[in-house]
Amino acid sequence: MYNKIRGYRNMLKLNQEEMGKYIGVTKQSYHLKETGKTKFTKEEMKKIKKLLLPLFPYITIDEIFFS
Repeated sequence: MYNKIRGYRNMLKLNQEEMGKYIGVTKQSYHLKETGKTKFTKEEMKKIKKLLLPLFPYITIDEIFFS
């Protein structure tokens, strides 16, 4: 699953620091979330979904984070 989140980030052409800033965390904190060591909050998940909507208009949080 975490490779999937990294893949989406790469599709957006963002590095971990940029994604962290977007969702309101440090690069280090984002790295821990992307690698599964800590969990994304619901608000962070919503922000990531919002970033992906232009590429995937019907994507759901479940598809991004849980499938």
